[in-house]
Formats: sequence, C-alpha cells, structure tokens
Amino acid sequence: MSIVNLQADPRAAPGQRSTPKPLVEGTTLAGVCGVVPPHRYAQAELTKMFADYCLGEDGDIRLLQRLHANAEVRTRHLVRPLERYPELHDFDDCNNTFIEGAIELGAAAVTGALAQSGIRPDEVDLIMSTTVTGVAAPSMEARIAYRVGLRPDVKRVPIFGLGCVAGAAGTARLYDYLLGHPDDVAVLLSVELCSLTVQRNDHSIANLVATGLFGDGAAAVAAVGARRAERTRARGPRVIASRSHLYPDTERTMGWDVGSSGLKIVLDAQVPAVIEKYLGADVRSFLAEHGLRTDDITAWVCHPGGPRVIRAVESVLGLSSQALEMTRRSLAAVGNLSSSSVLHVLRDTLEQRPPEPGTPGLMMAMGPGFCSELVLLEW
Repeated sequence: MSIVNLQADPRAAPGQRSTPKPLVEGTTLAGVCGVVPPHRYAQAELTKMFADYCLGEDGDIRLLQRLHANAEVRTRHLVRPLERYPELHDFDDCNNTFIEGAIELGAAAVTGALAQSGIRPDEVDLIMSTTVTGVAAPSMEARIAYRVGLRPDVKRVPIFGLGCVAGAAGTARLYDYLLGHPDDVAVLLSVELCSLTVQRNDHSIANLVATGLFGDGAAAVAAVGARRAERTRARGPRVIASRSHLYPDTERTMGWDVGSSGLKIVLDAQVPAVIEKYLGADVRSFLAEHGLRTDDITAWVCHPGGPRVIRAVESVLGLSSQALEMTRRSLAAVGNLSSSSVLHVLRDTLEQRPPEPGTPGLMMAMGPGFCSELVLLEW
C-alpha cells in the first residue's frame, strides 16, 4: 500500500473544515553503504582471545563460552588483528586506535554511500557523524572532510552518546534537516569500534557479554531533500516520519561508566523487559497516526541488539519468525555494531530482499537513555 501523509490546507477560512492534501515533503535515502574492517574471526577464536584478555590465565573459560554461544554470533570483524589487542594497555592506546580506524572506515563508508547515490562529495551540504566507542576532537567528519572531498563550508553535526539508537535517530535527524532544506544533500556517518572498549581483567557479566556480542564496523547514508529528489529523480526509500521516546527511570539500563580505563559498559539484563513494556504501544500508536497497522509493514529494519532483544521485539509486535530475518542474519555475520548495525540491516534489506515499491517499512532501534527511535519509510 502507498503511504500518503495529510495536513490541513492553510488556506481554509477560520472555523471552516479544511481539505487534507498530500504532503510531498520527504527525504530520499539515495545511498546506504556499510563497511567492516578486514580482520574477520570466528566466534570460537574470539572466545579464546577475550578469555585471556579479560579473565587472565586462571579464569574459567566455560562461562565465557556459554555467554558467547548464547549471543548467536558466528563471525565478527575487528579493527586490528587479534594478536595485537594485548598491545592496548590503556585508554590512550584504545582511543588513538579508534581515531585511526574511524578515519579509514568512515572515509570508505561516506565515499561508498555517495558513489551509490550518484552524488559528488562537493554537493554535500551537511554531514552528521555519530559514535559511542571513541572520542575525537576534531570529530570524525572533520577529519575525513578533505580526504573525501567535502566543501570547506559543509555544515557539521557530531553526535556522541546515543549509542545503538543513533543509526535510526541519525536518519530521523537527516529527515528533520532536509524538511527545511529540500534542495540539500545530507550525509549520516556512523563508526563504532566496539572491540576497543572491552575492559582488560574485568570479570563483570556486562563486560563478558560485550566480548561475545559486539563487533566493529561503519556505515553511511546519503540523503536528499524533496525538491532535489524530484529534480534529480533520486531513487531509494523515503523517510515519511519519525518518533523518539525516552523512557523514565532507565538511565542505568545501558551506557558507559567513563573512567581512567576508558569506556566501561553498562548493560542491564532488563533491556528485553523494558522493550516488552514500552515498544509495542509505541509502534502501534506511531503507525496508527499514519493510518497503518503492523500487518501493513512490508519490511522491518530492526537493530540487532542481541537474541533476547530480537525475541522481545517479535513478541510485543506479534511478528512472524521471518519478519526479522535480516536482523538475525546481520547479528550472526558481524555481531552488534551499535549505531552502525541498523544501517547495515537497511542496506542488506535493499540489496537482498527489496520490498515492493510504494509500500511502508519501519526502521527502529533502541539505545542508552533508555530510548527508542522509530522511522517510517516508504519503499
């Protein structure tokens, strides 16, 4: 089914019932590129390395093996070769490695998204970058701007702290910007090098779960405003609307404790319970505002938070086991890439299972706050 957004006719006289008219505004996602580092390892190899790294010689690897098996991850990519992780002695080492890797992966992702969309780098008017796994000032997009050929007057919006939700939230913020600048081009860049945040000699369950779930990667989206899309006949899914929801009393559900050793993960076992409490009502009310139900959605682009999160999403929305297949495939192939993951799932959906044109889709992710972001798409 085709999506039509309606708004009141501003020309209607006061007190007169206005005639709804179609909204032509929208953001076209003209290019989506996901990239990963070249160092790829099977889960069993990573289990052994992180056992030595986190547990030490006297640690019990059986707990780690069980946690890693439960993650349902087959392979992951790391920003540096496995044998070089013991060289990372402190936060300085990890963050310097982050900056180096972010520049390489970020430039590749942006270049790929622009090439796919047929947009020249000097046509980009705004670039937004997001990460939660490293700190850089100047930020990532500034460090790659000249490298990829962006204009000196490009608008820059670096975002830190949204974590896993930022791939969907960043896409929504591109939409917000392009509503007001319909002739413009805007790019979202996500780089997440999660392996660099693993804490050495940390036996906490959260740290051990993270060693089995998270991988390294990057992604970029090139988006165009409505007038430019019409003028250039840009192709790709259109963003129709978005919704953010920050949930009360959930600050310690997910995030980081920042200290001398760097970024120490906060990951509460109640994440699936929070999703079960809030997400179903969020999605249904959001879709209802646009005359839609969950049965109308032809493709679900969902962040792969982990097996329990995926099952919670399926449960509260009443989805079939096939609805989140692309999400499960991404988790198995590359792990959870934090904010980059949902953009990888979007790319995979477009390449491997393109929905019928004109039908509605939904992108969604959850992250620190605890919060969710919903993005309504028209394929």
